[in-house]
Amino acid sequence: MDITNYNLSQISLVDSSSNSTKVTSKSANNQNVKKFFWPRINILLSLKNWINHIEIKNSSLAHFLCKLIPTQCPFQRDIKILGHTLVSIPPLCKLNPIYEELMFLRFRAISYLADICGEDVSNYC
Repeated sequence: MDITNYNLSQISLVDSSSNSTKVTSKSANNQNVKKFFWPRINILLSLKNWINHIEIKNSSLAHFLCKLIPTQCPFQRDIKILGHTLVSIPPLCKLNPIYEELMFLRFRAISYLADICGEDVSNYC
């Protein structure tokens, strides 16, 4: 059997005490990655779930959220010297893991102010 054309993920490691138990190096790697990242992912999922379940019940909370969460990504910048753009920094908000939840929370706050309270929300748009 020629094994020179196999890569590491295709080679199975066999336990000498039991021939029926096979563990591939790829699955062992995946288990190590899951152990390392699971607490961080669990915290992010909990945070996303908490943000999605915030209920907006009064106008002061809605005003606070609309002022706190920016309309546009605050990180996008163009660095200009003498009218010429040297560097353009792209918006990095899409890299934020809770970006969509925050935008939806802001939208719910604006909707509450407009629909329930009947206020003018043009200054938040």
